[in-house]
Amino acid sequence: MDARATLKVGELARRTGLTVRTLHHYDEIGLLSPSRRTPSGHRLYALAEVRRLQRIASLRQVGLSLDDIRRCLDRPEYTLEQVLEVQIRRLRDELARQQRVLAELERLRDRVRDEPQDVSLDELTRSVQATVDYGKYYTPEQLERIARRGAELGPERIHQSQLEWKELFEAFGRAMDQGLDPACDEVQALGRRALALVQEFTGGDEGIRASLARMCEEEGGERVVARHGQPLRKGLWDYYMKAMKAGGRSGRS
Repeated sequence: MDARATLKVGELARRTGLTVRTLHHYDEIGLLSPSRRTPSGHRLYALAEVRRLQRIASLRQVGLSLDDIRRCLDRPEYTLEQVLEVQIRRLRDELARQQRVLAELERLRDRVRDEPQDVSLDELTRSVQATVDYGKYYTPEQLERIARRGAELGPERIHQSQLEWKELFEAFGRAMDQGLDPACDEVQALGRRALALVQEFTGGDEGIRASLARMCEEEGGERVVARHGQPLRKGLWDYYMKAMKAGGRSGRS
């Protein structure tokens, strides 16, 4: 792209694979604004904005939220070169993880083919664990921190927190049935309890919190919490998220 050239928003979307709606959203929240506009109001993006877009895409790919990305872009150490290096390391880690998953599944396939009656419960559960694609959202370092955090909390506390989540979602459900405003004091008190549980799970790690939020956004919060043994009835996740957003908080898996 010539340093003097510009792209209209539709052309930039076509070339990058993003949607026009996404680029408009980035402009509306001040994350990526066009260098200028045509007399008729069409957005025009120059080389500097496309370089910034690359940094946004790289940071998004490694799991940062849009708010976190905005803060990063304002810091001098997040140059294009450094952001690309972060993404390269992330992709190398992901390739290594995929190789481990492939090896695990190949071993199971060979066992099923050669000795189908002798495949153990342990082997099957390992293959399920390998298949669940948490690596799509969490970096290997984050997964290690999550594992360490689980060890710190211990199985009893983890079980207790699951019970607390169940009670919380039931309380959110009752509030929804009563037609309470998600921003009201009663529901916001529930939101503060939920936030405390999120903070306990993440250990206050903002990167893990951002990855968790992205997983809920892309996979659907209902599906994520169902995988953790918390099936939700229709509309409850949306009500929960409205309450969390009203309090300026993040969601939970």
